[in-house]
Amino acid sequence: MKKWINNLLLFMMLAVMVACESSPRHLGDPPLKPDWKDLFSQQLPLLGHRNWILIVDKAYPAPATKNMLIINTGRKMPEVLDTALRLLDKQTHIRPVFYQDKELGYLDETIAPGLKAYQESLKKLLPNIKLTPLMHEEVFAKMDKAAQLFGVVVLKTESTLPYSSLFIELDCKYWDADRERILRQRLADQVK
Repeated sequence: MKKWINNLLLFMMLAVMVACESSPRHLGDPPLKPDWKDLFSQQLPLLGHRNWILIVDKAYPAPATKNMLIINTGRKMPEVLDTALRLLDKQTHIRPVFYQDKELGYLDETIAPGLKAYQESLKKLLPNIKLTPLMHEEVFAKMDKAAQLFGVVVLKTESTLPYSSLFIELDCKYWDADRERILRQRLADQVK
């Protein structure tokens, strides 16, 4: 009798667990994929100055280094940028410094349809943010160097506009270059 009751309780617990799932699952269904926002949110507290976040177009190549985490968002660039900005703004330890491909400034609608809409979305999402232009190959050189020592998170989007990727270098939010200079001067004065 006791064994029967234990089996009944076990069956009821399993039934409750199955009923609590948000969508029905079946044997053989592929495992649930975590949402890209959740994956990105989990990474942010681990990142610090010298880490990078890339918000890239669909053709951005998969890197060979293990220090780069690629998250396929399956979303359009403005949506991913907006979400990334909101999540970055909530962080108390890091602040973003933005770069973009210099080549983007030499494109127009005749050779890159959708450019105008993309540029308008950037102005709307980054109204007071300076985007430092770098040649595409310079960006790759920076990523290669950074990824040798530090982690890089790549948010891959559905954008098919060439040279539309944004590159975000993370800096310390609670410390700045002026205070670092003062500290270094004090250390140098102490040595004298």
